[in-house]
Amino acid sequence: MMDKTFEPASVEARISAAWADADAFRAGRPERAGAPPYCIVIPPPNVTGSLHMGHALNNTLQDVLCRFERMRGKDVLWQPGTDHAGIATQMVVERRMMERQEPGRREIGRAAFVEKVWAWKAESGGAIVNQLKRLGASCDWSRERFTMDEGLSRAVLKTFVDLHRQGLIYRDKRLVNWDPKFQTAISDLEVQQIETKGHLWHFDYPIVDASGAETGEVITVATTRPETMLGDTGIAVHPEDARYTALVGKQVRLPLVGRLIPIVADTYSDPEKGTGAVKITPAHDFNDFDVGRRCNLGVINILDPEGRMLLDGNAAFLADASPEPEALALHGLDRAQARKEVVALMEARGRLRAVEPNTHAVPHGDRSGVVIEPYLTDQWYVNVKPLAERALQAVRDGQTKFVPETYEKTFFQWLTNIEPWCISRQLWWGHQIPVWYDDDGGIFVAESEKGALAQAEAKHGRPVALTRDADVLDTWFSSALWPFSTLGWPDSTPEFARYYPTNALVTGKDILFFWVARMMMMGLHLTDRAPFETVYLHTLVRDASGAKMSKSKGNVVDPLELIDQVGADALRFTLCALAVQGRDIKLSADRVQSYRNFATKLWNAARFAELNGCQLDPAYDPRAITGAINRWALTEAARAVGEVTAALEAYRFNDAAGTAYRFVWNIFCDWYLELAKPVLQGEGVDPAVRAETQATVAFLIDQVAKLLHPFMPFLTEELWAIKGAAIPERGLLALAAWPDLAGLADADAEAEVGFVVDLVTQVRSARSETSVPAAAQIPLVMVGASPEVRTRVEAWRDTLLRLARLSEITFSDTPPKNSVQLLVRGSVAALPLEGIVDLAGEVARLKKEQGKAQGEIKKVDAKLGNADFVARAPEDIIEENRERREAEAARLVKIEEALARLSGD
Repeated sequence: MMDKTFEPASVEARISAAWADADAFRAGRPERAGAPPYCIVIPPPNVTGSLHMGHALNNTLQDVLCRFERMRGKDVLWQPGTDHAGIATQMVVERRMMERQEPGRREIGRAAFVEKVWAWKAESGGAIVNQLKRLGASCDWSRERFTMDEGLSRAVLKTFVDLHRQGLIYRDKRLVNWDPKFQTAISDLEVQQIETKGHLWHFDYPIVDASGAETGEVITVATTRPETMLGDTGIAVHPEDARYTALVGKQVRLPLVGRLIPIVADTYSDPEKGTGAVKITPAHDFNDFDVGRRCNLGVINILDPEGRMLLDGNAAFLADASPEPEALALHGLDRAQARKEVVALMEARGRLRAVEPNTHAVPHGDRSGVVIEPYLTDQWYVNVKPLAERALQAVRDGQTKFVPETYEKTFFQWLTNIEPWCISRQLWWGHQIPVWYDDDGGIFVAESEKGALAQAEAKHGRPVALTRDADVLDTWFSSALWPFSTLGWPDSTPEFARYYPTNALVTGKDILFFWVARMMMMGLHLTDRAPFETVYLHTLVRDASGAKMSKSKGNVVDPLELIDQVGADALRFTLCALAVQGRDIKLSADRVQSYRNFATKLWNAARFAELNGCQLDPAYDPRAITGAINRWALTEAARAVGEVTAALEAYRFNDAAGTAYRFVWNIFCDWYLELAKPVLQGEGVDPAVRAETQATVAFLIDQVAKLLHPFMPFLTEELWAIKGAAIPERGLLALAAWPDLAGLADADAEAEVGFVVDLVTQVRSARSETSVPAAAQIPLVMVGASPEVRTRVEAWRDTLLRLARLSEITFSDTPPKNSVQLLVRGSVAALPLEGIVDLAGEVARLKKEQGKAQGEIKKVDAKLGNADFVARAPEDIIEENRERREAEAARLVKIEEALARLSGD
């Protein structure tokens, strides 16, 4: 006997254990040796991480695809693993050392620190894997990889050495995003732009003549970062700005420093912004760096790695300068304090013309929280331009397609304008760069120290001592190899031969450039094949009001808490149902609870079937069924299977979930079981008719379990086990076949039962829309009914009276006066409601509602049609307006349908 209620907490761990015991998700199962392969690589979560809602969405969608394809008979490999997450992991371990009052990493040295990180990973680094299992992720856990395991490390070293040999990896001095707290370069993805209230300071720079004497003229520049002026090497004005045309080519004396710097013409300067004249500090601003290169300006770094002023002994700063003592006294000051001092010095010298309040975006490290500094350092780079060309061509040729297709445009924009990729990080945790230096600065690149020593000996003719580069590689470098390194590359493994290229990649749109593009570039260059056929990019999960989730706002929804409350199935189904392509998900507790109710509805339906003797019949043949309601239910099931299959093949997860939901709740539970009740529970029913219906109900519960399994694996696996307990060697649902109901569509049954369902549905809608009291029984008149319709109505009279709450059903050639008219599959049905409801009052009320809906749509259209609003409004506000319009448009359709009924149209 089934339990009265489905309790996820008591089922999920047991089901997970059953999957694990059966090795259900292992790729290459013997019985699938000849099956077509299907492979997805998991976007490796950080080893420091815990499951958040983005992970829950991403992994649910992957799991839906993997379970779907596994049930379709494919040999599925969902490749799991985690990323070593250089900066995040180093931060976690250093914080733990501090909390334990242990010596810092610099005190214990690199080797001891790295050993501590590996120990932490062994102890705490697997948390997110267990959390993914709680979500129901059907990865081949026996193949779990780590971006710093032995095999992947070897792939990383080989890639670096080969790319360096090919001239694609090189060392250069360029600007990077520098984190002064962690003292390392970081990627753009790790930079958070925060709106900050600051100031715009206007400084006067004196113009000098050819001899270097001040002319008395000044040019005024505006800056948000006064401390960087000590590193200015030029002033830029727009070539067409008439105010400054005569000054181009002249020089100014840099206040406080005394350095003579030129005024140059460059389109970077915006005549509409500030004063139209821009100070150029190539070593401390990315745009200035580009201007400096175009205009051949010097590059002077005036900060140290910790963000303090670096002036004493700074040859570049002191060259051709005569700094004032007060300026030199700024040496060693933190940049924030130096800003205040520079402003005070400029004001004291009469060089501060104005100060304006200014709110602007300031880059911060997403983990350190400190202001990021554009910083000039020697780093290792990949020349990705030639690699990008191949990736672009692969998309143009259709080797890889994007879903939604609109992301192709973003992909093309990024890769067409791609810059060299900075791959070095000043950390200790990660893949140490395989470069060694001799005492003369000679560089030796090899996969091992032994190889580097051999190169050095060959060059010098004798053994020489070498020092290894202290930096590690950007985490994204090893992640770029993930689709093939996890399968054994660079070795020619059976897994690489069978599962590469992979079939699909499911990931967030925010890492299209940082990860997807880099995997495309590396995959094509190193394996000569695009690493995946399809890239499905999902959007963000926001809170119920559409705001981005953040700890500071306190609106983060913890998926593990939701799983504890309502079960993994309800959360998974919610995410799928809301996963509209290209649209952010607004997640509310109510939506998740509604799908918990959906699970309860199915469980109760299965219990109802059990209580009414509906058991699986091994000899059941759905093609031999004769009962109209059974043939109709099988027809609807076949349609649902076809639609869900097509939707999943097209990555329309919301449509697939919506179709499954409608079939299970509306067709199977609400209609089929309701229509079957008289057969299952009535007296005097032909035993053969009852037996057929019992067997059909049981069969359809099996089909429902299969159809829902990719979305709700725990509930469906439990139902499968309960319903098939008496069937020997039934096995797990996870390994069962996807429903095959081809050929079960029965047009006659659909016409007959579908008419009854549509008639009752329309009567119920009309009752609701015209405010007929719930308990009231009302008459129904079939107008001008054909003989076929008359026969059908008579055959189903008792059902119609019961389900539509009708007092009687009659036939007439003309509709009664003051009646609501319904068009049901070409037949007219009328509800004479005079005396039951105030028809005129209902028309007036509906017209008022119609006006409100039209007005709301007009207001939203005006907003969305305003180019300025669309350009300035945050994305979530625009999306909110679009959704509001959709809701009002849908409401308007319902109102107009109700008005049409009341007017007899």
